[in-house]
Formats: sequence, C-alpha cells, structure tokens
Amino acid sequence: MTPALEPLRRIAAYAVAFDDEGRVLLVRASAKSGTPGIWSLPGGAVDHGEDPNHTVVRETAAETGLSVAVTGLRDVLADMRALPHRGVTIHTDRLLYSVSIRGGNLVDRVGHNTDLARWHTLAEAEQLKLRPFAAEALGLSTASADLRPDVPPTFPSFYAYEGPDGLHRAQRFAAYAIATDPYENLLLTRIAPGYPGEGCWHLPGGGTDYGEQPGTALIRELVEETGQAGRLIELLGVASHRDAASLGPEGYPIDWHGVRAFYRVVVDDPTEVIIHDVGGSTSEAKWMPLKQVAELAADQLTEVTADALRAAKLI
Repeated sequence: MTPALEPLRRIAAYAVAFDDEGRVLLVRASAKSGTPGIWSLPGGAVDHGEDPNHTVVRETAAETGLSVAVTGLRDVLADMRALPHRGVTIHTDRLLYSVSIRGGNLVDRVGHNTDLARWHTLAEAEQLKLRPFAAEALGLSTASADLRPDVPPTFPSFYAYEGPDGLHRAQRFAAYAIATDPYENLLLTRIAPGYPGEGCWHLPGGGTDYGEQPGTALIRELVEETGQAGRLIELLGVASHRDAASLGPEGYPIDWHGVRAFYRVVVDDPTEVIIHDVGGSTSEAKWMPLKQVAELAADQLTEVTADALRAAKLI
C-alpha cells in the first residue's frame, strides 16, 4: 500500500507539436523534478484565471525556446500520481493542444524542472521513458513511469483557499454535455437562486471527482443530475471563465476560475427528467426543442453554455 499522502489537484495544458519531418517535440525532466530523466510534452500548470490556450503557449516558450500558436484541441484526460518524497498525491486534468511553430530556437535550461528540449521521431520516442499521458497522446505503448496511489484519496469537489490579495480563490475543472435526444431536443438545467448565474439555463454536468476521467464523470453526472443515460460522442471544446468576485451560497466573494470541457452526448432513450440533487444548484431541468434553444437571449444562458452551443453550431 502507498502511504497516506496529501491530495492535491491541478489543471495543466500541453503542446503536441510536429516538425516538417514528422518529429514530435518533447522535453526532459531534470534532477529538480519529481521524475528526473522522464520525457514529456512541453507544458505545465494553468495559473489561476489563465486561459489554457495561453498556458500552453507560455509554457512551451519557457521550456523549449519556441514560440507556438494553438491550432486545435486534441484531447482532455486526467491522471493521478503519488510523489512520496513530497508527501503528496496529485490529480491533474490535462488539456492537450495541437500547435504550430511560429519561430525561435531550441534551448537547454540549466537549473529548471526541465533541462532538455528535443525533436524525436515516434520510433525514437517509443524507446524513451515517457510520462503516461504523453505516451497515450502520441499513441505509443511506453510503460508507465508514474507511481499511482492504490485508492483515490478523498478530496472536496469545491475547495477555496486564501490568495495573495486576501480574497479566497477557487479553481475547478468540470465536464458538461451538449445532450440531445432523437427528437431534436436539448437537455438543459436552470441554476437555482443563490448560486452564480441564478435563473440562467445551463448544461448538465459538473465538477469531476478526484481520480476520475472527464468523460466518465460526465456520464455519471448526467444520470445523477437528470436521470438520463447518455452516450459520449465527441469532445467539442474547452471554456475558461473567471469571475473575480463570485458570490454563491458561501456568503463571501470568491475569485473563481472554472475550466470546463464540453462534450456532445446522445441520449437514445430519453425519460422523464428527474432532479436528484434537490436543494442544490439546479432548480429545474427539461428537454427543450433546439429551435427554442436557438431563440434564447444571451442573458438567459451561462457563459459555458453559450460557448458550447456555438461550438456545436446550435446558436
């Protein structure tokens, strides 16, 4: 059994970059890191309030010396790893972006958490010690270099901490569904009074649990929140929104940063919508005809709902 370790969560963004010869850009962890000698995709933690698109550009430049432009979202996945030497277990929600190279020159970084940046063919990468998420993103079968906890630790779905300005901060990763039925209806929920965005139409879904993949979490949330059994079709996009002084049932302002993945989901056999979380953040849920959804005013939708509907070309 792995020892009891303090659970932490973070959100991170990474670049998948190929050159004209089909080689992939990788960086090596240095002796300062928890996994020295392990190779990975360039990238790192999303700062509070930062758009992950900006994170991947910033981190890639810092780790490799190259300027990149984001060209698309490839995948969103999660993993856990135990770091006994630091006394922690970390759950990371990882956003993987395709990027193109705008310019710059590869640099080695002495004294940093990564010390080398190199182009590798996929055959060469297969022979390297790769972080599991990087191997998965590249379709490689490299053995895991991570130590995983035996059981996911308990971690609150909502966690606020005091920031440098004295204001409480919260950063949360969540997954939401553009859920349609065979009859051209969209499943929507309405935010209850007392919660940020109260009265607005929202998408079914919510924060993922510690150790949980976002797609798995979304299908679970769909059942728990509305009683509907869905089928995951595709990842549509990621939205990042910050409310610097959000007011909710906590009763005090919170500098809130939400990063939300949204997916297309099909409910083949729609049933009566049942709200199981009575007294929570959802006051109403219903199937709404797509034509009626398209006619909703902007102030009737939450930001993430509007982003997702645009990505799905429904508004």
